[in-house]
Amino acid sequence: MNRLCNKTRAQILHLLCEGQSIRAVTRITGASKNTVIKLLVDAGRACAKYQDRALRNLPCKRLQVDELWSFVYAKERTVTTAKAPVDAGDVWTWTAICADTKLMPSWFIGGRDREAAMIFMDDLAKRLAGRVQLTSDGHRPYIQAVEGAFGGDIDYAVLVKIYGPSASEGSRRYSPAECIGTVKNRIEGNPDPGHVSTSYVERNNLTIRMHSRRYTRLPNAFSKKVENHAHAFALHALYYNFVRIHKTHRMTPAMAAGVTDHLWEMADVVSMIEAWEVQTRS
Repeated sequence: MNRLCNKTRAQILHLLCEGQSIRAVTRITGASKNTVIKLLVDAGRACAKYQDRALRNLPCKRLQVDELWSFVYAKERTVTTAKAPVDAGDVWTWTAICADTKLMPSWFIGGRDREAAMIFMDDLAKRLAGRVQLTSDGHRPYIQAVEGAFGGDIDYAVLVKIYGPSASEGSRRYSPAECIGTVKNRIEGNPDPGHVSTSYVERNNLTIRMHSRRYTRLPNAFSKKVENHAHAFALHALYYNFVRIHKTHRMTPAMAAGVTDHLWEMADVVSMIEAWEVQTRS
């Protein structure tokens, strides 16, 4: 069976990680759409498997969490009229970020309910080496999920933002309401008020939207299957953690957290995928 050379595979993955749509990648590289999608699926599975194994016993001390909205096939309000598959509609990406190293240690793609919050927090808790300070927004499912995952072994606070009057209908579609204040609420332990913030994780939301075409506002490159949505994010997470140099640290978040001792190239990503392919065939 014919397969792409490693150089072409690296080029395709790099383009996908830098915000190009699948059709744009096919025009640039000459590869077929099915070939690009197949590579994305394999890469997503390999990246998820590798990070699940590598992101363990992490030395994080201050974490921030948030949820990022997107949709699969059709937005929730149009699913019933779009003849959409059963997994179509709004989908939320729960992410965590280490405020010190900027590492993204855990994520979960699903709904925005209590069950999703519990799955996300359970996974995050298992990856940490010690006690951490955690900040979330005021989304209520976090409180029970944090208690279930960490018990009393955490310093946890909630940051609630207060917004002013909504903008006019025309501008509200593109710009959020103005934040006019915040309220910090201690939930568990003894969190440092000076580090109760969600700024880093909210900035990471912008990074995700810029580097993954599926998260772009008002897109036409949205995911058609929730599985491919998850594969694309796993690839982005590995690129962000291991390949992309963070401006603040001048190294990747994985290097700053001690997960790896060297800067990854896209060729290293391809080699990791090849190792996963060999393992799955054996």
